[in-house]
Amino acid sequence: MPAGVCGCCGRCRPRYKRLVDNIFPEDPKDGLVKSDMEKLTFFAVSAPEKLDRIGEYLAERLSRDVVRHRYGYVVIAMEALDQLLMACHSQSIKPFVESFLHMVAKLLESKEPDLQVLGTNSFVKFANIEEDTPSYHRRYDFFVSQFSAMCHSTHEDPETRTRIRVAGIKGLQGVVRKTVNDELQAIIWEPQHMDKLIPSMLFNMQDNDDSDRAGGEENPAALAESCFRELLGRAAYGNMNNAVRPVLVHLDNHRLWDPNEFAVSCFRIIMYSIQAQHSHHVIQQVLNHLDTHSKNTPRVRAGIVQVLLETVAIAAKGSVGPTVLEVFNTLLKHLRMSVDFELGEGSRRNSGTSLSSGRVKENEERIVQNAIIQTIGFFGGNLPDYQRAEVMMFIMGKVPVYGTPCHTLDTVKIGHQGTKRIQTMLLSSLIMVTSGFKCKTISAGLPAAFLEPLCSISLMEDSELRQLVLEILHNIIDRHDNRAKLRGIRIIPNVAALKIKREKISKQDVGFMKKHGQQLYRHIYLGCKEDDNVQKNFELLFTALALLTIELANEEVVIDLIRLSLALQDMALANEENMPMFIRCGIMALVAAYLNFLSQMIANPAFCQHVSKVIELRNMDAPYLLPEHVFREKCVLPESLDCEDRAMYFQTADLADALSGPGYNAERLAIPYVPQVTDEDRLTRRKSFVDTISLQVDILSNCLPDQSTLAEEITFETLKKAIDTTGLEEQERERRRQVMEKFQKAPFEEIAAHCESKVCVDLVRFR
Repeated sequence: MPAGVCGCCGRCRPRYKRLVDNIFPEDPKDGLVKSDMEKLTFFAVSAPEKLDRIGEYLAERLSRDVVRHRYGYVVIAMEALDQLLMACHSQSIKPFVESFLHMVAKLLESKEPDLQVLGTNSFVKFANIEEDTPSYHRRYDFFVSQFSAMCHSTHEDPETRTRIRVAGIKGLQGVVRKTVNDELQAIIWEPQHMDKLIPSMLFNMQDNDDSDRAGGEENPAALAESCFRELLGRAAYGNMNNAVRPVLVHLDNHRLWDPNEFAVSCFRIIMYSIQAQHSHHVIQQVLNHLDTHSKNTPRVRAGIVQVLLETVAIAAKGSVGPTVLEVFNTLLKHLRMSVDFELGEGSRRNSGTSLSSGRVKENEERIVQNAIIQTIGFFGGNLPDYQRAEVMMFIMGKVPVYGTPCHTLDTVKIGHQGTKRIQTMLLSSLIMVTSGFKCKTISAGLPAAFLEPLCSISLMEDSELRQLVLEILHNIIDRHDNRAKLRGIRIIPNVAALKIKREKISKQDVGFMKKHGQQLYRHIYLGCKEDDNVQKNFELLFTALALLTIELANEEVVIDLIRLSLALQDMALANEENMPMFIRCGIMALVAAYLNFLSQMIANPAFCQHVSKVIELRNMDAPYLLPEHVFREKCVLPESLDCEDRAMYFQTADLADALSGPGYNAERLAIPYVPQVTDEDRLTRRKSFVDTISLQVDILSNCLPDQSTLAEEITFETLKKAIDTTGLEEQERERRRQVMEKFQKAPFEEIAAHCESKVCVDLVRFR
């Protein structure tokens, strides 16, 4: 009864209902009655406890008008709601917001695009209001789903479709702004919501024409990108995985890894939008995704690796966290797998399967491998020096070396060809990592754990591998960017014109050369006489000698380098290993080019005069002994070298006389250079180490008495004597080991001096 009376008699209706009714004109085209709206707003502000009832009544009217298709009154109701929201900020606004969101949901559920856009605009205005107190029970699940559906609108009319998509993106942006800063709304970061939010934005970013890019805010692609950046910028540490995973899934579902322009663009946006300390989360996600696609097509894997390259290139400038070695470990694993796939295709092709398809797949695997190498090199090249040194050690530990156990890459199954492929690719990546590496001391760039395996590879019977090793050495030794000035092997007429940059050698570098100099000389010496050397090998060897002179040479090192040069000349003349004539002439040309460079660097007139005289004679009578001639395509080589014509060659006595002044110990030039013997000879099938060991075994075996004379009866006294003498035997065994190691690794002049002193002592005793 009271309800019926209130419905019939306007004066008996509650005041808030009368105020609400008064804002609606008779003709909806007249719009909101502003004077009555001001009265309603004043009433709501004065009596905030009535807000919830005002909201309920407005929602009731709006629902009725939607059903009756009276859209003009719907617009007026939403305008009134918006004004009330903006005017009221009291505690009682919470129930009113529930009514407001219920009305917005009604509009979004409508099939009318205009109502959907209207509801979205109201929601966006609400999202921009900062509430004083958090809401404990409000949820936005419906709005995430509805706005996401609007982002995928397929309306027939292009303009209407664009309006709906733009409204959907703005709605999602409103949800993000309303929830991401509210700790009570952390549920928005859960996978079920991210799986709707992220793909909706990517779908609109992907479905973009360049001609529409100028549309500004009404361009779905530009608006979606802005919302995507805002969402990622607000992502906290624990939410990164949930934000990145839907991106990878979307790229998979839409096959956007090949071609991967959009994928690269997405991850650039991600890396520049998130906080720098979260970068390693993104890298880890991409690495895991690469593992998931390890058996996919080569182009897909290459696309993922290229995306990884973009991410690490950006992350390397900031913080990459603990994933540095993890990145390299995963990439090296996939490099090995790619080699396996390539060799598998090659074997199937050789067995008669589809030649054209096999070659295509093999070439595609090369694309994957090149992408991996670029990623390794670029990432390592952008790391700080202290991390780059660790990465260099890590990669070198992965390079398989013949005869040594390789715990990280199993090279048994891939054979010689596969092992060489991995060696070549890893060394190529090391070149990229070491490029621009400026270590303060050479020992920091070439520690023993790095130098020894690197030099072992330099003795491999493959010219390409030796070239890569020399380039790595150049990158590390050249700390003043002089290498470009020394490119190519030639007789440099005026070294001063090159404007070589150099500094005084430090004590640390002097110590390094005393400890490891012989090792470097040895590998240059042995690398010169390989039968498969080509012009590039000699060019790189010349550059290596020149850089050693610039960066690490004091007076003692200069003498060692001259001895090395003279030993190379003697080796080419003696030809005990039956080297081809091109190799012998190439060595002669290398020695001439280097001594010409060295003579001008030390600025010794007599030294320069002798070197210039030999070069002039060669120009007239033996041009094939100079680099400008021997490395020509149609250079005529002699059948033999004339060892009797001493004027054609650099003479030890003349060089010693030139250096006889203060500063240089010229007497050491009389001691011929002999490369020291190390364990690396065993790895590279050299004869010297094997011969040395066999000789030692023969000597020791001849010195031992006959085994039959050693047999004796085992008694208590015998056992007691054996126990007492165990310590002495261990000492004797250690002394013998030290002597053998000394004769294997010590420089020749040290061994000679030791033997000479021993002979003198024996003569004194004899007398």
